Amino acid sequence: MVKLRLKRCGRKQAVYRIVAIDVRSRREGKDLRKVGFYDPIKNQTYLNVPAILYFLEKGAQPTGTVQDILKKAEVFKELRPNQPKFN
Repeated sequence: MVKLRLKRCGRKQAVYRIVAIDVRSRREGKDLRKVGFYDPIKNQTYLNVPAILYFLEKGAQPTGTVQDILKKAEVFKELRPNQPKFN
């Protein structure tokens, strides 16, 4: 099973990449694909929306924090109608 979750990159300041990663991998493990970027200090996000939609359509589950980021960016509105929506 694949999850969309945060992977820490910053050393002193917390900066995260949003990655598609296998559930059994560690947080810092090998990711399948980088699909976004999140900086909580500057409150900046960059999302590769086509890649995120691809993984969501294939059944990837976002973690709670990633789900909140995607809701704020209104990514779930772009899902096809027959796909499950996340609350």
